[in-house]
Amino acid sequence: MNIPDTAHNLTCYFTWMGEDGIARTKVKKGSEVKLEHAQENSVVVNGFYVDTKFPLLIDARGIKSMEREARAFFTANGRKTNTLAFAIIIDSSVSKAVGNFFLGINKPAVPTKLFLNESSALEWLGKFNAK
Repeated sequence: MNIPDTAHNLTCYFTWMGEDGIARTKVKKGSEVKLEHAQENSVVVNGFYVDTKFPLLIDARGIKSMEREARAFFTANGRKTNTLAFAIIIDSSVSKAVGNFFLGINKPAVPTKLFLNESSALEWLGKFNAK
């Protein structure tokens, strides 16, 4: 995932809106994501459009850890979000198995799917994109 110069450089993430109407966020390598980092990223993501919902591509490769409160916050349950769907790119089949287990426990408020590559994730998100 190429990070454009216009990306927001946050504590644990680079976040931007793609020209295709799909928002993107890439975790910084070795990040230990806490609730305040999740909230910081969500403010930026929800600020892209005020009255338009859009899909979000999340590149989680290279993350070191994420605390339980941050995972729960990212499900978007019980809070306002402008996102239509989450596609999460992960490192390996083992990460995918573990991720699917946690998604089963922390059911996100929007459709969410794990991927091993960006092209498959973008193809899936394309069906949610209004642009």
